[in-house]
Amino acid sequence: MFGPDRPRRRVVFSRRRSREICTGLLLSAFQSQDVGYRGAMVKEKPSVLPGLLYGLGFGGFVDGIVLHEILQWYHMISGAESSETLAGLELNVVADGFFHVVTWLLVMAGFHYDPGVMAPRTPCAHLVVSLRVAGGGWGFFNVVEGLIDHQLLGVHHVRDDLGAPLSWDIGFLVFGVILIGAGWVLYRRGSRKLAASAR
Repeated sequence: MFGPDRPRRRVVFSRRRSREICTGLLLSAFQSQDVGYRGAMVKEKPSVLPGLLYGLGFGGFVDGIVLHEILQWYHMISGAESSETLAGLELNVVADGFFHVVTWLLVMAGFHYDPGVMAPRTPCAHLVVSLRVAGGGWGFFNVVEGLIDHQLLGVHHVRDDLGAPLSWDIGFLVFGVILIGAGWVLYRRGSRKLAASAR
């Protein structure tokens, strides 16, 4: 008589419980102290590492796909090996391929370290942090590549097709710093809003 209703009640309760826990995590995503919300305890704020890895990986994809392949401003080692010859172009294309492998591994590492992927019923807090930090990760990629690859090693520059003018390299670095600042502002603004809504 009551048998058919029990599983349905269990499912409704499970979904409601998941929403409550998810809401509690969102409200406490940027708080470092323990916060309880209807039985859900958050002992520490989600790590920013997944967001940084996502930003590094996706920033690398944008750089490689748009600047290397579509616009063809430069290739991974076009500053050291000219792509004007067939042999040089083949070598640069291989280097671009390895670069994309690294960016792909960075994205996969972000998934690996993102607790929301392993706990799909309560991914909200982790997703909030990851999205807010990803822009900063992209900017960090630009700054690291701009300083190491462009300036220190000289393996390529932003506009190798124009003779590697320094102004483009500087603009690349400035854009990276802006992205880092924007990611930090979004993180802080979201932190204040979530902290206020949790009071």
